[in-house]
Amino acid sequence: MQITIFLKGLKNGQKKFGESIATVVNSILLSFVYIIGVGVTSILAKILRKRFLELRLDKSKESYWEELNLNKEKMESYYRQF
Repeated sequence: MQITIFLKGLKNGQKKFGESIATVVNSILLSFVYIIGVGVTSILAKILRKRFLELRLDKSKESYWEELNLNKEKMESYYRQF
């Protein structure tokens, strides 16, 4: 009787310990990946003066839509591309 209670407590303790360790490891790894992935991309974009979004407003434009240039290839090449 006491052994089964001990084993159930041991199992629950190991489960909680494993979840705690997984939370810590995942937080550290995801932080590292975020800093490397987003940070390096941001720094390279600033060095190369790349803008992913046009944030400046131009009052002389009638619309902010960008032209979609579909005349580069034949229309048939766009079908079933995935």
